Amino acid sequence: MTVRSNLRLRFFVIKLALVVNPVASSVTARTRVVIQKALAADHELQIIETTRGNHATRLAHQLQREGVDVVIPFGGDGTVNEVANGLRGTSTAFAPLPGGSTNVFARAIGYPNDSVEATGVLLEALDSGSTVSASLGLANGRAFVFHVGVGFDAAVVERVERRGPLKRYAGHTWFVWSAIRTWSSAERRSLKFSVTNDDGRTVERAQMAVALNVNPYTFLGSQPLDLAPEAALDTPLSVVALESVGVAKLLPAALTAFQSDTGLPDRNGMAHWSEVTGATLTSDRPFPYQLDGEPQKPVTELRLEHVPNAVNVVVPA
Repeated sequence: MTVRSNLRLRFFVIKLALVVNPVASSVTARTRVVIQKALAADHELQIIETTRGNHATRLAHQLQREGVDVVIPFGGDGTVNEVANGLRGTSTAFAPLPGGSTNVFARAIGYPNDSVEATGVLLEALDSGSTVSASLGLANGRAFVFHVGVGFDAAVVERVERRGPLKRYAGHTWFVWSAIRTWSSAERRSLKFSVTNDDGRTVERAQMAVALNVNPYTFLGSQPLDLAPEAALDTPLSVVALESVGVAKLLPAALTAFQSDTGLPDRNGMAHWSEVTGATLTSDRPFPYQLDGEPQKPVTELRLEHVPNAVNVVVPA
């Protein structure tokens, strides 16, 4: 990962924009006041709230045209994703501030999960000009910052999002319960699609697949689930796929993700491909997928691509 120092020297003021998702799980009035005071102490700051889906993408694009140096999404991973899509291919950087229930991307690149603590780390990064040119993944043309989940994974996320308020108050307990309910449903048994790497490797009948731009796949509390530890902001994608999410495959995969430093193996009904620049998933009937934790409309074909040096990210110094 190549560190660039293109933000400023210490005596220059940086133009910041805090894009706030007011309904995100960890966004409160108190933390907003503390964060606003900290960011505005030495920098030029404007604050904008999102009001609807994909609003942050349009805001980020507008802020870039206005000459903002760093856009700071304060919300969950969905808000981070929208800002990254708005800034893709521009020189404006973004810095994720954790305000959601899990905050996978912010934590994966080294920010604390507490938003106030993360603000202090962000200010240190701004002072040192710590920004990197990072890769993104594409899923049918839309960028993702940490992963795309297909099949069983996406079905769980869709069930979680059906009752958004429970996610806010029950946290990871609701995710676990949703996974159990999805696993025991007829929907799980109907999931089947193929995964074909551009290099020719294929999984003919998968029930779950994940393409990762960074590791880990997610967190349960403070514990990361490491499906593909090699995935990073300066590498191509990693893709893992399970032929079955039955007990005999899913439980060993989960234990391996908790315990292994190499991720899931490439054997015994599991595929683990690194350095993936492109892959295609297909089925004769629509299958679910989620992008950075946000459910998408089911498709019969999903094209995955790696885009290097796609966006600038402020990382902890």
